[in-house]
Amino acid sequence: MYPTKFLLSRTLALSASFALCGCDWVVMKPHGDIAGQQAQLIVTSTLLMLLIIVPVIALTLFFAYRYRQSNTEATYSPDWDHSTRLELIIWGAPLLIIIALGAITWISTHKLDPFRPLDRIAEGRPVAADVKPLEVYAVAMDWKWLFIYPEQGIALVNEMAAPVDRPIHFRFTSTSVMNTFYVPALAGMIYAMPGMETQLHAVINKAGVYDGLSAQYSGAGFSDMRFKFHGLSNEDFVRWVETNKAGGNTLSRADYLKLEQPSNKEPIRRFASVEPGLWGAIVDRCVDGKKMCASQMMAIDAAGGAGKGSVASTMRSTWRDADGNKRDRYVVAALCTPTNPLGLPIEIEAGAGNGTNVANASKN
Repeated sequence: MYPTKFLLSRTLALSASFALCGCDWVVMKPHGDIAGQQAQLIVTSTLLMLLIIVPVIALTLFFAYRYRQSNTEATYSPDWDHSTRLELIIWGAPLLIIIALGAITWISTHKLDPFRPLDRIAEGRPVAADVKPLEVYAVAMDWKWLFIYPEQGIALVNEMAAPVDRPIHFRFTSTSVMNTFYVPALAGMIYAMPGMETQLHAVINKAGVYDGLSAQYSGAGFSDMRFKFHGLSNEDFVRWVETNKAGGNTLSRADYLKLEQPSNKEPIRRFASVEPGLWGAIVDRCVDGKKMCASQMMAIDAAGGAGKGSVASTMRSTWRDADGNKRDRYVVAALCTPTNPLGLPIEIEAGAGNGTNVANASKN
């Protein structure tokens, strides 16, 4: 029986060792400064906690051996119940560790705030004053990623790239449910939520091709919601942009609505240009132009609800009617309606009494 148990335990240990050999250590050895600082934070926190864990485990084994029943030389004190020195050690050491962890957490929370612009691209290498971050808009869809480059005027599905040692400013949103953007070599996980915009500032410090994924379960196609992140030199990034411009079509609102439909294992798709205002409409959830944008709806609610006086972006102007009489009117600068899907300026006469006139305002 003993050889069988021994053989089984050895087999399990070897199996675990082989399994660990296939682990990817990119989380602890990343190639982006933000991810590197986060990995160092994990190491520092673990070492601080081991200052308590290791002595406790060692003392547990020592006490079990020292005060075993067969050791007649050990001190036997059945009436002992207190030691000020031991109390100071038992409570003082963990308290110091907690204070240290709290201080590190507070500093790191502000220093690694994803909304905070970068002040360095690596240790000892501050961001140059003339360097402008690369803007990237990311949309989490069912089940794919859309990346829009506003400065370059391109968009891609399930692929993105950035120059090495250049700060990247991400903006995230989602089309339906909450998702998580995660490139382990670049930075930590950032949530993308529908109707909201989150941000991330990061930098990649080594050229290569890295895996990106969604780390938040979002349905049937979640497992294939992956993409490739390319870290390129400045020259290679320029060529990559030109290649995308030469090999794609325009991403219009109509194309976006088709792309928004759920799909599995979506291949890489390239768009040479993007319709102006698309990102704002995605965040505002009014790409189709069939409903009021979320920001306008919230502004109306904040002003007290429906009614001309509560409509956002209104201003009063004077005009003359057909008889030459002066009259006041209100101009609504941006309001999407079924008859005005793009939110073009429309007018409401001063006598309009309630919100029902908003939908018919284009007739005035």
